[in-house]
Amino acid sequence: MDDIDRKRATTDSFGSVADAYLDSDVHRTGADLELLASWCDDAACALDIACGAGHTAGALAETVPTVVAADATPAMVGTATDAFPVSGAVADAERLPFSDETFDAVTCRIAAHHFPNPVSFVAEVARVLTPGGVLAFEDNIVPEDDALAAFYNRFERLRDSTHGEAYSVTRWQEWLRDAGFGIDETATMRKDLDYDSWAERTTPGESARKELDELVRTPEAEGVYDVTIEDGTVTEFSNEKVLIRAVK
Repeated sequence: MDDIDRKRATTDSFGSVADAYLDSDVHRTGADLELLASWCDDAACALDIACGAGHTAGALAETVPTVVAADATPAMVGTATDAFPVSGAVADAERLPFSDETFDAVTCRIAAHHFPNPVSFVAEVARVLTPGGVLAFEDNIVPEDDALAAFYNRFERLRDSTHGEAYSVTRWQEWLRDAGFGIDETATMRKDLDYDSWAERTTPGESARKELDELVRTPEAEGVYDVTIEDGTVTEFSNEKVLIRAVK
């Protein structure tokens, strides 16, 4: 599958679950969301890339006068603009339809693992940010260990065929520095997830779900996800995310 096909598949997949993401506790609350928004408090005009159902854009709008919620999936943009006081734009994260130096803050929360070319995404963010502008970035990360990283991405793709690849903290920091950003702050957080709700949100097929249920009990899964098993049933697990405040 080439990059265009991957993007089309992602758009199709998320178009049917926009309302579910709006109601998702994982996406609509959390210390991570509060921290990202706080990093943009001084902005006058902000862009939220891959906005999903609009939770980050909505959090920005509490302090930022002008917020644009952008997503490649039209249904997500519609959900965001209906739910929050923001404007919307259908946009590819790797080819943003905005002029150079348009925004003084850009956010992207838990989405970049879907992007086929993260280096292009970082370059586009640098292009549309004003000098001194802030990127408040968050995404799921893999361990620095190559074997565990490969396990993580295999596990995630079983649950969600639109999952591209998650990367390590080191890799994201390298890409940002190569694009001319200074790393102002880096934090990692773990978020506890209900296993069944997480597994079913993207409606995997029966065979994929069966394989997920087998893999989640392996030592590799314990090492990556800190799995909780009660009375023989997998109840919770957690994944790790990085939050980076980068300045152009």
